[in-house]
Order: sequence, then structure tokens, then C-alpha cells
Amino acid sequence: MNKGKKSTPVRLDNIGIVVEDLDAAIAFFVELGLEFEGRTIVEGKSVDDLIALKDVRSDIVMLRTKDGHSRIELSRFQKPKATRSNPNAPVNTLGMGRMMFAVTDMDDVVARLKKHGAELLGEMVNYENIYRLCYLRGPEGILIALAEDLRNL
Repeated sequence: MNKGKKSTPVRLDNIGIVVEDLDAAIAFFVELGLEFEGRTIVEGKSVDDLIALKDVRSDIVMLRTKDGHSRIELSRFQKPKATRSNPNAPVNTLGMGRMMFAVTDMDDVVARLKKHGAELLGEMVNYENIYRLCYLRGPEGILIALAEDLRNL
């Protein structure tokens, strides 16, 4: 323990997303370019105590970016069943809104994700000739943003 020293986060380990259709979410993020890392089932008293639910049984899938620095944890609750929020909530909804991914060819990524049900939320925009940006809504309302750095073209 560090007496007298302020503890700070070492890194952002992962972002968790609860889904019903695990296979569709996996396909979406793999198409985006994340790598499948592993799949397991979690259950038991420690899981129940950790997330303050009873009799939990959940499928967990880990996906990572190619550089290995960022991960997404997808969860599908077998029990208790997941509760539903508004999958089409606007971007100004309180709470976690979206994840942004840096890409090198936005048109290609958007076209590939549309084959997995993604919908462009607004328009692709050029922000001050620095970035090309867009927002997409994927399976189960998952909101992502894409950023293409125009300075490196």
C-alpha cells in the first residue's frame, strides 16, 4: 500500500457492453477490426457479490484493438435476464454515450459495418481539415464514432 501517495489509474482496462445477441455484437466489432481474445461463462457467489445480482450466469467475450491497448468486454446474461434501455437514445443522453475508434479509411469501415446492420447517425463531416468524423449505431443501439486523421493522408 502507498501510504501518503494518491493512487491513480494505471490504464483503462476495458469497456463493458451488455448485449442480447452476442454473435451479432462479436461480428460487428470483429468487422470493425477488433480481435477476438476469448470467451467464457462467469457465475457463482463472487460474481453475484461483485455486481449485486443473484444467481448470475453470464457469457463474457473479450475483444481487443490490434495494438493490444484497448479492450471491449461483451456480456450476455443468461440469468437474470438483462433489462432494456432505450437503444436509440440520442447522443446527448446522460451516461456512457459512445466509443471512438481511429480508422484509416472511413468509407471502407462504414461500408463494412453497414453490412452488419450499422446505421450512420448523422453525416460524415470534415472537422477543420484535421479529422473526418462520423457516428454509427450498431447492434442493440451500440453507439460508436469513427475518426480518420486527415493530416496523414
